[in-house]
Amino acid sequence: MKTFIRLQYALIILLFLATIQVGAQEKNNFELSKNLEIYADLLRQLNLNYADDIKPGELNTTAINAMLEKLDPYTVYVPESKREDFELMTKGEYGGIGALIQQQGDYVIITEPYEEFPAQKAGLKAGDQIMSIDGESAKGKTTTEVSDKLKGVPGSEFNLLIKRYGDSLTSEVTIVREKIKIPNIPYSGFISQGIGYISLSQFNPNSAQEVRNAFSQLATDQPLKGLIIDLRGNGGGLLNEAVDIVNIFVPKNELVVTTKGKTKASIQTHVTRNKEIDGSLPLVIMVNNNSASASEIVAGAIQDLDRGVIIGERTYGKGLVQNIVPLPYNSKVKIT
Repeated sequence: MKTFIRLQYALIILLFLATIQVGAQEKNNFELSKNLEIYADLLRQLNLNYADDIKPGELNTTAINAMLEKLDPYTVYVPESKREDFELMTKGEYGGIGALIQQQGDYVIITEPYEEFPAQKAGLKAGDQIMSIDGESAKGKTTTEVSDKLKGVPGSEFNLLIKRYGDSLTSEVTIVREKIKIPNIPYSGFISQGIGYISLSQFNPNSAQEVRNAFSQLATDQPLKGLIIDLRGNGGGLLNEAVDIVNIFVPKNELVVTTKGKTKASIQTHVTRNKEIDGSLPLVIMVNNNSASASEIVAGAIQDLDRGVIIGERTYGKGLVQNIVPLPYNSKVKIT
């Protein structure tokens, strides 16, 4: 009898908690619907009644970006106008001029125009000061802001006003953007007899395959005594590529990372799927404070599975993974 009463109490408590949860969800849904209705009507009223003509698309993008600023810095909106640039970047490519730039005083300068790329073809040289881009002054702009202006759809052109180092005169050049491919592995080779070295700059499609190929080539060139994988400055990328790189040195069915979202259904475990290529070669993973996201997953897994040692500085500490969710009219949102 006492057991039956306890079961009744437990059932009542569960029903009470479920009712509270459903009520909270309904309240949240109402708040969402209410604010969407307010926002849509506000934009409509501005379009109808504001003194000057407005551009609803630009206002909408500004409003969305302001909203996302309240969240983490990695949840971002990608409008249709930026879709091609975004897709190129996820593949390790972008439309640009093919040059390194850096801040110098109030302006950004060209530090290295790459051979056979648009910057070099247009005659830009190291030390050239960027004065304006398509008539917009570059004074006071950060390196990131200038970089964003220099990037665009391959084949598009723009005008760049520059001042050459040591010259008081300015000159204008027209540059046609080209597709720039960022190498996943800038360098691989040997730093001493039998000690291989692979520098990985990002985790994009085929990164794991390129690491496998580089590793196989090193092993073919001479017997390996150890391997260094350099992830310094690697800001991350695709999670599945990180798991596959770990899998090169770790056996099948080993847990690499677990990702968790808002709901239980969003919990995902990522394990190695294939037989390892080499499960005993001594490994060193090099990191610094700009090693983030997928870089931290690789370094953490190699360390936690006692497969190698980590050398360098404290990493960035991102610890977040994003999903890309499609939105209407070819826009996207990258959500943590």
